[in-house]
Amino acid sequence: MSTANLHRDETADRAASISVHTVSVDLDLRGARDLGDETFATASTFVFDADGATATWIDFIGTSVDEVVVNGAAQEVDWDGARVRVSSLQSRNTVTVRGRGRFSRSGEGLHRFVDPVDDAVYLYTQYEPADCRRVYPCFEQPDLKARWSFQVSAPTDWTVLSNGAETSREPVKGGVRIDFAETLPLSSYITAVAAGPYHRVDGVWRSGEQQVALGVLCRASLVEHLDADEILDVTRRGLDFFSEAFDYAYPWGKYDQIFVPEYNLGAMENPGLVTFTEAYVFRGASTRAQHEGRANTILHEMAHMWFGDLATMRWWDDLWLKESFADFMGAHANVATGAHEDAWVSFASRRKGWAYEQDQLPTTHPIVADITDLEAAKLNFDGITYAKGASVLKQLVAFVGEDAFFRGAQRYFAAHAFGNTTLTDLLDALERASGRDLRAWSDAWLQTTGMSEISVDRDDDMLHVVQTDPRPHRLTVGLYGLEGDRLVRRGGVDADIVGARTRLSAPVLPDADLILPNDDDRTYAKVRLDERSTDAVAAGLSSIDDALARAVVWAALWNATRDGDLPVRRYLDIVARHAPAEANSALLADAISHASAAIARYASESDRAGLRRSWLAAVWDALWTAQPGSDAQLAWARALGVAAAVADENAPEISAMLAGEAQVPDGLVLDAELRWGWLFALAATGHADAARADAELASDPTAKGRTMHRAVLAARPDSDVRAAAWTAAWTDESLSNDHLDATISGIRAGARRDLIAAFDADYFGRIRDVWSHRSIEIARRLVRGLFPSAESLDAADGWLAANTDAPGALRRIVIEQRDGLARDLRVRAAQPD
Repeated sequence: MSTANLHRDETADRAASISVHTVSVDLDLRGARDLGDETFATASTFVFDADGATATWIDFIGTSVDEVVVNGAAQEVDWDGARVRVSSLQSRNTVTVRGRGRFSRSGEGLHRFVDPVDDAVYLYTQYEPADCRRVYPCFEQPDLKARWSFQVSAPTDWTVLSNGAETSREPVKGGVRIDFAETLPLSSYITAVAAGPYHRVDGVWRSGEQQVALGVLCRASLVEHLDADEILDVTRRGLDFFSEAFDYAYPWGKYDQIFVPEYNLGAMENPGLVTFTEAYVFRGASTRAQHEGRANTILHEMAHMWFGDLATMRWWDDLWLKESFADFMGAHANVATGAHEDAWVSFASRRKGWAYEQDQLPTTHPIVADITDLEAAKLNFDGITYAKGASVLKQLVAFVGEDAFFRGAQRYFAAHAFGNTTLTDLLDALERASGRDLRAWSDAWLQTTGMSEISVDRDDDMLHVVQTDPRPHRLTVGLYGLEGDRLVRRGGVDADIVGARTRLSAPVLPDADLILPNDDDRTYAKVRLDERSTDAVAAGLSSIDDALARAVVWAALWNATRDGDLPVRRYLDIVARHAPAEANSALLADAISHASAAIARYASESDRAGLRRSWLAAVWDALWTAQPGSDAQLAWARALGVAAAVADENAPEISAMLAGEAQVPDGLVLDAELRWGWLFALAATGHADAARADAELASDPTAKGRTMHRAVLAARPDSDVRAAAWTAAWTDESLSNDHLDATISGIRAGARRDLIAAFDADYFGRIRDVWSHRSIEIARRLVRGLFPSAESLDAADGWLAANTDAPGALRRIVIEQRDGLARDLRVRAAQPD
């Protein structure tokens, strides 16, 4: 359907001639429990003005359009599968489009899920950027806002939710019809519906005379794992903070938060009905970092109630106007509300790490990107738009001052509430509040690509900060000395740097074993350590008191490893020595993850097997020596499942612990999540068969259990098993998004390239067809997840050369995967003998 990919220019033309007042949606979900029925009835009635236009189109992707009525007169259906043409428009119009939508299994549109525990059916919607049209007819662009009202028919015993509060319900044949309050003006992509036998916990938030009803919901079979009190506590803290900081009362009435299955994202900021992945309902043991991450996401989505929902970007070029701000606000509010004081540490390690990797790809783009169409928009929910944008906003706050920044935000909301905005609107508000000219800052940071690499040269008694790709930075250079086996901060020098080389000035510059640029992580730059500093952190990294400084060091080491400047073997030695003593659970988890990635991607072929064995031994030792019941113990237990999938020296002990035939470390609970992780490792190395996977499923017959069962079966190191999984991934369209991911993980399990190398040509032969016939969500999982980890770039280069006319979004994924492989091969070749 070529017309499904909406383009910026045509939507701008439509917005210039159409003003939408209201949209009334009627959904009939009474048949949703009949799994043989793949469709549902849907209708939208629009009231809009047409300024000089006699015709336009309404967006809808479904199975049929059955009726189109324009100003009381039926029109012949003119629908190409994506656009419904309507004509004979007047200055004021009432248009109704009726049709049938299709239930989704990909997490796009109206997703239908059957809980294997109790066979209950659950529905929820997910639209961003443009899947509202898969559920009901709409004007699918962010700058055609409307007041929305919903009427939903559903089974009588179901909970049904939408953006507005329920206003009435009446019995109808086979169920109940529920009406919801009309919303304030919203873009189509943040409207929402959820329906099913969801469990609900109620709460309330009060501020002065305002009272907001709160709800936390999940599937009935997850109730025992739902820590609603903690979620409600974070929610109340956030509403307190944002309402005051933005000087604008929460505008959307109620505040429901629903945790849903098979969700493609972390969460989505639908006003009044925020959706979250069920991964945030912790089925087993969980670390402080996991709780911090969930709080960060809750606050990120809450920030969107203002940044994105109240004031919305005009088109996806300015996606950063909501995502960069929400990413920044998630960490900022996590600290400011007292929920998690180390949130900026996790941000430095995880969010900025994501940005640094994305910004080194050939497809990197400015924070304010050039988004010409919806396919490009779908792929720009990336590390640049989110994490780099948030990083430079952190710089901006330091530059203009926190008070001025929030005064600017207040001006922005006051001026643009319920409207659409661009970069200029925000800069104007911030400049008026701060009294500073921000155009040069915007040019340097928002409209350029790449990053500076910052290091410090020791020149006799002088220190010079050196940067590549020069930009203006305000940073602190930390100076640390070794005292025994401890690294102690002896001082720091604040510096404003602009050029390629800047001398550090201070009354006294103490001799330093470790010179750490950006040790407070204030700026966005890749930090390079000199040789003496690297030696110092190899000796004392875990002894540095400040977790944020440790985050900068860990990131510097990982970036040096990725770039081939730090040998993989030395990096692993540092991780093995200092990760067991790392007190921050997010930094520990990241160090462990990076160690595994370093072996898999960057170790030379001759070293890899030995490094796998030595890393497994380090993980095993760390697990048994970790404090019982600690976050560290859990992190090392999870790491064991990863390390043991590529080295089987401890397979007998792991197998015995799973079978209850051997002692587990004191304080460690082998919950379902951990058991599946270990069993996957055993299967990948040939130490667990289908019967054992079936037995594990019998003890955990949940949705997650079924998904992991599929992964374990596909992971068995047998060529026929991998071939069957390969074929299923590409051809079995009954696989849900989660089940597809499980199949892909099984195919790639154990780094058994020998079992799947024969499929390389098949991969390149399939990807154009899958891109054109499957949804973009499913297609990109296949194209990314099954890209060959080949020994050369020839196949990828050949495909790119022969497919210059392929869709830009598809080419972007292949280019990025090709770049990752090129880095792998380059860094492997650079490893010392």
